Formats: sequence, C-alpha cells, structure tokens
Amino acid sequence: MNHEERLAAAGIVLPTSHPPAGLYVGCVQTGDLLHVGGHGPVDGDGKAVVGKVGGTIDLEAARGAARLTGLQILATVRGELGSLNRVVRVVKIFGMVNCAPGFNQTPAVIDGCSQLMIDVFGEAGTHTRSAVGMAELPFDISVEIEAILQVD
Repeated sequence: MNHEERLAAAGIVLPTSHPPAGLYVGCVQTGDLLHVGGHGPVDGDGKAVVGKVGGTIDLEAARGAARLTGLQILATVRGELGSLNRVVRVVKIFGMVNCAPGFNQTPAVIDGCSQLMIDVFGEAGTHTRSAVGMAELPFDISVEIEAILQVD
C-alpha cells in the first residue's frame, strides 16, 4: 500500500494548507531533502488551537493539537510535491510546545504528530525527533512543529 492509499484507508482527510504567517515559504527542497518550516495547529473550522500546555490546555488536547499540526505539515508537503507518495522517509520532527511553568511532558505532546507520521508512512514514518518546551509561541499557538523529509 502506498502512502496516499494508507492515508485514504485510515480515513484521514488533509486540510487546506495555510499560507505562512510571515516572509518565508512553507517548505524548501534541497537535493533529496524537503525542509518544512514551522506549522501550527488549525482545526477543521480554521481556528488555531491556542494556550499553554499544562495550563489552559491539558495533555490530551495538546497531543491532538500536535496531530492537527502534523496534518497541516502533510497538506503543505502534498501541495509542494503533488503526492505524498514522493516521500521516501520522515527524517526528523522538531516540536515546540507552549508550556505553562512546570510542564515537562513535551515528548508526550509531540507523540500526536509522530504517531500520525507512522500511520501515514508506515516504517518510513519513523524518525528522529526533538520535543522542547517554550515560554511563548507565535499567536499563542499551543504547538509548533517543523519537519525534514527525504523525497524522490
């Protein structure tokens, strides 16, 4: 089963890709690597998931926000490449979590995105990763995630 078939079989529908929030592009390909810039969690109504994890946002909601962010990343990747089938491997995920003081479960939050990558790409979705806590994120979004993918 290819990546697009796996996506459809899982019933995953990608959202409309949102434009960058500043003077940059959503992703840049250099050689066989696609560098995907920071994306945030946007729900089906186009509303950003905001707030401090461990404060106004609990762990489960934050994990869901990381999954939504992963969906945004996939929409950008498909828009750039034309098909997710061109993805050879997810190389790295860099997750930033907007943390309330004392919240230290950032890996559990970013698991929402990591699990999505495995669900969509299978073994090729396993990756290296960083998951760090931040005092603030742009527009008060709860998570921001970057990715590096190997593509053909």
